[in-house]
Amino acid sequence: MIHIFVGTQAEYVKMSPLLWRMESAGLPYRLIDSGQHADRSESFRKELGVRAPDHAMGGTRSVDSVPAALWWAAGLGRKLVLRRRLLRTVFGGRRGICVVHGDTPTALVGALMAKRAGLALAHVEAGLRSHRWLHPFPEEIVRVVVDRLADLLLAPDGVAAQDLRKRRVKGRIITGSSNTVSDALRAALAPRAAGTTPSTTGMSGGTHSRGSPRRTRPAVVTMHRVENLFRRQRRQALVHTITRLAQTTAVRWYVHEPTRRALGSAGQAGLEASGVELVPMVPYDEFVRALARAPFAITDGGSIQEECALLGVPVLLWRNRTDRPDGLGENAVLSRYDPALVEAFLADPERWRRAPRLPESSPSQEILEVLADWVGGSSDCVDG
Repeated sequence: MIHIFVGTQAEYVKMSPLLWRMESAGLPYRLIDSGQHADRSESFRKELGVRAPDHAMGGTRSVDSVPAALWWAAGLGRKLVLRRRLLRTVFGGRRGICVVHGDTPTALVGALMAKRAGLALAHVEAGLRSHRWLHPFPEEIVRVVVDRLADLLLAPDGVAAQDLRKRRVKGRIITGSSNTVSDALRAALAPRAAGTTPSTTGMSGGTHSRGSPRRTRPAVVTMHRVENLFRRQRRQALVHTITRLAQTTAVRWYVHEPTRRALGSAGQAGLEASGVELVPMVPYDEFVRALARAPFAITDGGSIQEECALLGVPVLLWRNRTDRPDGLGENAVLSRYDPALVEAFLADPERWRRAPRLPESSPSQEILEVLADWVGGSSDCVDG
């Protein structure tokens, strides 16, 4: 049996193309939701066309604060104590392989549970590194731990695969053609009605020109990483940058709930007074269409970096380091929080625009074939 272990919005987005293909191929699987984004997971599934989970953990509230994370982790940690109960309750008494994604707490919990229950472990998006243990925290530590536990390491590209070989991981390394986000992005930008095409509905760079006093379509801003939320200087530097930017450019900031709390009511009021449009998180297809049309983006999100690289949209990364090579030196600029680099990007972001580069191959289909081979060559025992 294949167990798909997810719990965050990004995981649902990036794993949904694999789930669609498993459904289409008639390949049985169990879906497990960790509860990390519990109060929004149902809407994620409805939006993405993913069925209800076979097993859901956690409560009814998302893990979006440190106290909530500690409580959630403690609750799930208790499940690790009794191995047979863990196998029976979480994995339905079915052995096989558990698939986790990326570098979230959900990925770590899923990996630990799978190994404790005696299942094989597959890690999608394996091999990404910043090579700094505490930057970003805790993502870098999660990546290293899960990579070492995994029996099957599904690297998104040759760079990640080579890093895994250098670290001499024990699992089998599979090099993919790209990240599964390319499949999700292609689906989100697909025509919605007769007569429309991806190029007209989502791939356009927007109607703007250099020297325009205020671009018609807004620049996209997001911030959600711990390295920024809990570093006052970095957070305020971004607010100051966006406030000044709003004087000449329309800006739409998609605000995660932890970001809203970090900004506070005064910070939000100041941004809105400067002309910044603050909006809550929206469905994935709506967001990527706005991103594809944006003159540029400012973000600390790794997935958005990947999406911008595929779309060719200029993006300023509000980070000191990134674990992803996508777009660097082409359409993506790593700010390193350096005011000079920030100003240089904002002075002429259009110089960083590139043509869209959605790959022809499907990384999700590649993963499906690997998993099908794995299951076909192993026994799937029912625990008694």
